[in-house]
Amino acid sequence: MNTTNFIELDVRPILRAGGEPFEKIMEAVTTLAPGQGLRLWATFKPIPLFHVLGSRGYSHTEKALDNGDWEVEFSPGVSSTQVAPEVATASAAGASWPEPLQQMDARDWEPPEPMINILAVLELMNEGEVLAALLNREPLFLLPELSKRGHDWHGAFEPDNTTYKLIVRVGTAPGASV
Repeated sequence: MNTTNFIELDVRPILRAGGEPFEKIMEAVTTLAPGQGLRLWATFKPIPLFHVLGSRGYSHTEKALDNGDWEVEFSPGVSSTQVAPEVATASAAGASWPEPLQQMDARDWEPPEPMINILAVLELMNEGEVLAALLNREPLFLLPELSKRGHDWHGAFEPDNTTYKLIVRVGTAPGASV
């Protein structure tokens, strides 16, 4: 029996107008009381959001609606308030990494600025050097690009649950001559 009390958010009008509802969704999530969930309606199955909210302790159930829209319920985990944020990683969680030579605060930047600037700075750095970046969301599109370019990275939300800290160690691009 589901006893979760859900706050409802319909982002279909934002999406149909060509907007990006991520900020509105995250604002709703930060207002949830312990034990509350989020019921979301969208024009597509929001797969990237499953990972973002999953890393914050929420499970989800999704239902396709007759008109092609989706209804998704994000429910708090059994002990989501006691679970540390999941650390996404493409490396050994930063073990024995040097101190970052570059620091970047991209929390006030709008996509795709953080991705473009992080990749540009990494191009100027030497193999083994480390960049630390603060972001206002998990960089879902940047992470596979970092791996594709041969960089190691790890990241997680800070305890404030609004800042995502990404650490990148410059690697050698696959196929590059050594």
